[in-house]
Amino acid sequence: MRIPDWTPDAKPQPQDLVDAVLRRRGGALLNLDRALLWSEPLARGWNVYLGAVRTGLPTSRKLRELGICTVALLTGAEYEYHHHAPDFLSAGGTRAELDALQAFCKSPAQAPRGLAGDEALVARYAAQMTQQVRVDEDLFAQMKARFDTTEVVELTATIASYNMVARFLLALGVTPDGETRML
Repeated sequence: MRIPDWTPDAKPQPQDLVDAVLRRRGGALLNLDRALLWSEPLARGWNVYLGAVRTGLPTSRKLRELGICTVALLTGAEYEYHHHAPDFLSAGGTRAELDALQAFCKSPAQAPRGLAGDEALVARYAAQMTQQVRVDEDLFAQMKARFDTTEVVELTATIASYNMVARFLLALGVTPDGETRML
């Protein structure tokens, strides 16, 4: 990481904040948390907001994780992919779909081979959001035809949020190493 790991000695934070992060993470801080905890307001907001995006939305978890993995692969955010590929699999995705997504992200101008239906559509949508920022009218019309408004909003927010996460991770050089360290 390009910055030192946060520690309670380096920058004391309120215990309720540290406890909230630990609770969301299952008892261990991740390297991402060790960067965020340098700023109390940022860590609080991130914990609540990204917690809601990860676990509070009713839109398909598999499709949300697929969107996140697309962002991670296209931006080179290894940390993000390291965490979300297993979540995609546990949400019902397959190794073959991840392999197809990796191939698609190497040549996103091509149709995603090995991804069908909703998965192909969400991968294309995430790729346009990540690479072009603006989404073509035709692709957006396909999203609206397939998903209800809430699903379009939630998929869009998930993809947009994880573009933010990727940029934060990459700028600070946050790596997946040593994530099991306990506070």
